[in-house]
Amino acid sequence: MAQRQSRPVDAAGPVPATEAVPYDLIELLFFAYRDFVGGPDRILAEYNFGRAHHRVLHFVLRRPGLTIAELLDILKITKQSLNRVLKELVETGYVEQRTGVQDKRQRHLHATAAGQDLASRLIQLQARRINAALDQLAPEAAETVAVYLAGLIDPAERHKVTSFLAAPQ
Repeated sequence: MAQRQSRPVDAAGPVPATEAVPYDLIELLFFAYRDFVGGPDRILAEYNFGRAHHRVLHFVLRRPGLTIAELLDILKITKQSLNRVLKELVETGYVEQRTGVQDKRQRHLHATAAGQDLASRLIQLQARRINAALDQLAPEAAETVAVYLAGLIDPAERHKVTSFLAAPQ
């Protein structure tokens, strides 16, 4: 693949006519995402769950005690969308909500044992796919891949995401 020049991401602006459109990378990203979520999608279908359930379960597992407000900020979805998915996960016993100790209005989310098992199954599938791809690269390439992926995140959100990733879990 061709060497590309680095420039700031401006998701709102069009690609200047003088700049090549990286169709190869755009399409590789589409196909990579399709296959990255394909295995988990098949498992989720067994539970009548979808990708929204997967995202909620993932972050609840990774951040026990996460509040609904924090989860809304991470996922960038409406409260209505989250409520439907969260209700299903709670009713089926994969997530539990606990009232805040200091603020009784807050609900803190925790994966149940069943939720931990399901989330772990999904994570293992995705970890195997990522590790297999990284195994094809030089050992130090994982850092470059992380920088590249971070570069795809909206610049206004990038610091928040990198801070989130750096926070202890």
